[in-house]
Amino acid sequence: MKFALPSFSSPAEKAPMPGVVQRSRMMEYDQPLVWVVILLMLFGMVMVYSASIALPDSPKYANYKNTHFLVRQASFISIALVAGLLAFRVRIATWQRLAPYLFVATIVLLVLVLVPGVGKGVNGARRWLSLKVFNLQPSEMMKLFVVLYAADYTVRKQQYMHKLTKGFLPMTVAIGFVGLLLLLEPDLGAFGVIVCIAMGILFLGGINGIWFGGIGATLVGIFTMVIVLSPWRRERIFAYLNPWEEENALGKAYQLSHSLIAFGRGELFGVGLGGSVEKLHYLPEAHTDFLLAVIGEELGFVGVAVVIAMFYWIVKRSFEIGRQAIAMDLTFAGLAAKGIGIWIGVQTFINMGVNLGLLPTKGLTLPLMSYGGSGVVLNCIGLAILLRIDYENRLLMRGGRI
Repeated sequence: MKFALPSFSSPAEKAPMPGVVQRSRMMEYDQPLVWVVILLMLFGMVMVYSASIALPDSPKYANYKNTHFLVRQASFISIALVAGLLAFRVRIATWQRLAPYLFVATIVLLVLVLVPGVGKGVNGARRWLSLKVFNLQPSEMMKLFVVLYAADYTVRKQQYMHKLTKGFLPMTVAIGFVGLLLLLEPDLGAFGVIVCIAMGILFLGGINGIWFGGIGATLVGIFTMVIVLSPWRRERIFAYLNPWEEENALGKAYQLSHSLIAFGRGELFGVGLGGSVEKLHYLPEAHTDFLLAVIGEELGFVGVAVVIAMFYWIVKRSFEIGRQAIAMDLTFAGLAAKGIGIWIGVQTFINMGVNLGLLPTKGLTLPLMSYGGSGVVLNCIGLAILLRIDYENRLLMRGGRI
């Protein structure tokens, strides 16, 4: 009988033979980012169900089943994931080429929203186009496509970015026209997000600092004038400053006061999933704009902190991916990645700020989590583009071709 002796080969002998190519250990795409996005959407679906389960008890939703919003949100998430997969397969160069056309097409949709008989109004605001199956909100589309357009514009006009007439002014006029359409809906919150996206990308693209500061001050003045000249907005600001006054608590600050009560009841660990009292017809729009308040009441400070940490991680990754793309001379991809981070970060900050009483009440949803088809689908497409940018970065770092 023969026995095989153990092999005691040296590290040098274990090294691969010359000419043998080892597979890179680098992931082909950012798997942690994918899982964070999916977890946020699934967590949001659970909380939408919890926040909306009692709505059929009210006359307004009497014909709805308790699972109505859960089923629709699950459908939106399914559509969003399919749309994200399709968007991921599109090369970033193609997105860059289509950016101006997508921007103009969305402006057309914003105009159609204002046409009587075409646009659909809800609670006094005309922000939707009815597609029978679901309502399309063009302002959500504009948040994504302004990212692509601003990034493409900055690349095309790079040599003119320090000139007012050829660099900064055309973009200002375009965003100003979009803002006018949004204010006519009215949707001041979406306008604020879009302005932050455009200004942020232009700043990162190297716009003249003096003009940037001047335009920033002008925009602050415009927002102030819009509030001053609008009686109901002015009343909302005064109510926000003193939400516990009886007249305000029962009127303009009704949502804010009940949102703060929800957070107060939640304390550190919450009252338990499904145990919210404020969602029982005290807090309006609990499944959309004020979903975070329900999370705070049911899961407490810990639940809110986890949500904040996950959104922070998405924004952080967006800027890291953008910085990596710019380092490899992929300027459009880098600016688009950072623009997506600005979009998610600013909208999340505004929604959370409104829920916590840090900002006046605005109709902005919590990205990926709040109930709504347009928002979830467009958020997923935007993050799929971010994943595609990261995928192309990794492909180039391996020595491959896009």
